Amino acid sequence: NDYQARFDLALILWAKGDQEAAANQLLEIVRRDRGWNEDGARKQLVKFFDLVGPMEPFTVKTRKKLSSILFS
Repeated sequence: NDYQARFDLALILWAKGDQEAAANQLLEIVRRDRGWNEDGARKQLVKFFDLVGPMEPFTVKTRKKLSSILFS
C-alpha cells in the first residue's frame, strides 16, 4: 500500500533492466489509485514507452494492460 515505495522500486527495476517488473509495479499503482501523485505512475509508464519506442513489444503489451485498467 506504500505507493511511493512501489514507484521507487519500479525505477530501480527499470535501471536493472527488468522492464516487465517495473511496469507491473506502476500498473498496480494505477490499478489501486490512479490519481496518486498527480497520475505519476501512468506518466512514468509513458516515459518508459518513449524510451523503448512505440512499436516495441514491451510498449504494445504494456499499453494494452494500461488501457484495460483505465477503461474498465
